[in-house]
Amino acid sequence: MNPSPSIRTPRLSLTWRVIALSSLLLLGLVVLFSWLGHTNLTRQFESSRAEHNERQVREIRLALERSEEGLRQLASMVASVQVLGEALQAGQPDQLVSALETQWPTLQLEAGIDEILAFDSDGVQHAAWGEGQALNQRPVEEWANRVLRDEMPVTALRCSSDCRQYAAVPVLVDGGSVGTIILSRSLADVTRQAQQVSESDVALLVVGNLDGVELSEERTIATWGGHLVALTRQAQYLPLLRSAASQASVEELLQQPLRLHHLGRDVELSALRMDEDSDQRSSGFFLLASDITPQINAIGHDTRVLVVVGLGGWLVAELLMLAILLSPMARLRRIAGVLPALARGGFAEARATIPRPRRRLADEIDILEGSTLALASQLETLEQEVSARGQQLAERVEELARERDFIGSLLDTARVFIVTQNASGRIGLVNDYALTIMGTEEGALLNRLFEDVFAPGETPDDLPPSMPHLEERPLVTADGRQHTIAWYHAPLPGGNGAAPGRISVGLDITERKAAEARLTWLAERDPLTGLYNRRYFQEALGAALLSGRRGAMLLMDLDQFKDVNELCGHQAGDLLLRKVAGVLTEELGHRGVIARLGGDEFALLLKDGDADLAIRVAQQINRILECTRFDAEERRHRVSASTGIALFPEHAENPIDLMASADMAMYKAKASGTQRWHLLATAQGAREELQERVYWEERVHRALEEDAFELMVQPIVRLEDRDVRHYEVLLRMRDEDGSLVSPGCFIPVAERSGQIIALDRWVLRHSLRALARLQEQGVSLAVNLSGQSLHDEGLQPYLADELAASGADPEYLILEVTETAAVTDFSTARGVLQAIRDLGCRTALDDFGVGFSSFHYLGQLPVDYIKIDGSFIRNLPTSADSRVIVRAIADIAAGFGKQAIAEFVDKEPLIEILLSYGVQYGQGFHLGRPEPLDDILARHQGDGA
Repeated sequence: MNPSPSIRTPRLSLTWRVIALSSLLLLGLVVLFSWLGHTNLTRQFESSRAEHNERQVREIRLALERSEEGLRQLASMVASVQVLGEALQAGQPDQLVSALETQWPTLQLEAGIDEILAFDSDGVQHAAWGEGQALNQRPVEEWANRVLRDEMPVTALRCSSDCRQYAAVPVLVDGGSVGTIILSRSLADVTRQAQQVSESDVALLVVGNLDGVELSEERTIATWGGHLVALTRQAQYLPLLRSAASQASVEELLQQPLRLHHLGRDVELSALRMDEDSDQRSSGFFLLASDITPQINAIGHDTRVLVVVGLGGWLVAELLMLAILLSPMARLRRIAGVLPALARGGFAEARATIPRPRRRLADEIDILEGSTLALASQLETLEQEVSARGQQLAERVEELARERDFIGSLLDTARVFIVTQNASGRIGLVNDYALTIMGTEEGALLNRLFEDVFAPGETPDDLPPSMPHLEERPLVTADGRQHTIAWYHAPLPGGNGAAPGRISVGLDITERKAAEARLTWLAERDPLTGLYNRRYFQEALGAALLSGRRGAMLLMDLDQFKDVNELCGHQAGDLLLRKVAGVLTEELGHRGVIARLGGDEFALLLKDGDADLAIRVAQQINRILECTRFDAEERRHRVSASTGIALFPEHAENPIDLMASADMAMYKAKASGTQRWHLLATAQGAREELQERVYWEERVHRALEEDAFELMVQPIVRLEDRDVRHYEVLLRMRDEDGSLVSPGCFIPVAERSGQIIALDRWVLRHSLRALARLQEQGVSLAVNLSGQSLHDEGLQPYLADELAASGADPEYLILEVTETAAVTDFSTARGVLQAIRDLGCRTALDDFGVGFSSFHYLGQLPVDYIKIDGSFIRNLPTSADSRVIVRAIADIAAGFGKQAIAEFVDKEPLIEILLSYGVQYGQGFHLGRPEPLDDILARHQGDGA
């Protein structure tokens, strides 16, 4: 077993990772709930402070109203003194003074009255007691006149050097006003009541025009533009007010209380405006300072309690989790410690470390321990099997070495020409086989120029002599026989510093060339009738379209041909086809190219013809065939055909579309039953063709986007032992109902629209992914490439990238190209195939024998496999031509060191024939039908396990 990789010990065990992650989560929850608790306490505190401030405002305003009402009542009591009314009515000031002189001390001391004014009925002041407000232009005369006029009391609040409440009431005698009494009182009592109600420090601030009033500098607050007429605890409160003045204006205090930290205490400062003077000379404000330190401390304390409780809960939870996890994690660590021992092969150590599960209620770790013990047993068994298979492999390698030695000795006696040359091209050595074929002695060839003995072939002029290359040269032997030798020239190092020479190995391909000549004829002709075949006709049709000339194509399908085959046999059917071909050639050979497209279909290409000529020719065909009589097995058959006519360039601009249009017209003619020919209408043919093409192009585009393709594989079997190590990848499209669509429906459209390159890449990408899973079982996959992909410059880098990405071994990938695509642009195909082989992939030439015009190309194409076209394989038991062709192809493949694969092997007798020809591999329904690639993957992976 391979040594196990070093296992890195984790820096942090799983237990502590779980503890760490859960700790983070719980700490996050503690922080969240602590924040929510703090926020809730703060919100409750804010709500209580708002209610407290509102209550303070109500209580202070109520105290002002009570003070005002009490002052008015005192004024009414003073005005009700009888002597006072009589004195005012009589206009006797002395009597007026004596009337109030006795009451003044009582009012001043007990009621806090600061000033009394007496006015007669004309609004003239007659007496005054107490001290008036400094520099305060009180409208006392206006108050007196208003009271006399309305006979209603008047109250007012005036602030200057201090703030006073005024009450003016009428003096009534016999129901009439004889004068007015005005009393004033400071707000000292109201200030004390405000302090008692609010339990806060209270200050009375006057803001306004106080020029000329002598004010205390100590109590002046310039920032607010006013002075304090009264305040409690001046030593502590005054510095607080000065600090607050630097942070907020009076208007801001009216809107929102200010909180500040002063002398280690948290204080909330709010303001309340008193009623302003009517002339707005000055304004008075109550300033309330509440100590909120206990509430703030309580919030902090409660928050800390929440945090401590949360942290305590977190600690308890983590300790509980640690206690729960310690035992299971210890068991997991024990299993983790055993796994490296398993990787090193310590199976006994693993069984000794892990006890056998004995618990009645097994948990996941018990299952894991049991699985580990089972894995140890399986790995031990597997190691024993691997050792046994290693021994078998060593024996197999030794056997292969013996086979290699045998093959080496066999090659030494191979029947090939071997000639060595020096740097000047003179012959230095010739093997016995070459001398025997040439009928000469070695001495007659030594030191002669190679070019003099063997006539020059078709070697490129720019090819350096030191470069290995292939060529063909003619050879005339001593008995006058003509041979063709395929030479492979390679550089031969010179000894002792001599210039390098060259070794030339030649293969007599005379028989192969004869077979090639036959194949060349078969490449263009139908072997049954001697007419041109479909490939040649399609090329002639393409040339006619490219020339820009007008013309027509007539497609003929014999009627009731199937009846002849069924009644009289296929030999009679072949005779009928030959007879129809002879008649058509005799009567219409001068008209244009006549070809048999396959089965009972014939075609005629009319150049420089119009619709009228095509119709006349179609009618002529009907008459010719009606006059043709065919007798078989005492039966006389009437010969007729249905003819479809397509014009070019009206109906199509390429051979494929034109043949499709003619085919459509032929079926319409067959359906008519009377006329037996049909000329396709231009609009009709174009519309149907366009609809069909657009439909399939869209289907292919959507399938590429949605991965709606399915890969099938068909086995390629080694015929000798029926072993399968090679599959060909086939493409199908999934229909909407889940059924599979044949590639014949969409591949032609993809080739015309250019989508075939994307299809090739899709198949390559998915095949390589599957190959990465199959290659360990020694299975190869063969993928078909279209002719257009040979011209795709991005094919090689794309293939290299996909090989690297998928991890597939290129040795197990075989890329197939058709013979027709390879010879159409030979130089491009050779370059692409060589580039693919440079990547490590193998190559194959598909459908060989159908369209190849010269075997000369085969030796120069870098392919590993030649797939013989199935049309030759199917007819092997009955067709001598097919047997000659297949045998020739097999010999040619062997001569060039390539392996042959027979297609369409659909019956057992074919296998024996193919083996006798040296064909190593076969493919067909008899050997294996196409299966989904996923089934093959599952089967091989199951075998590998």
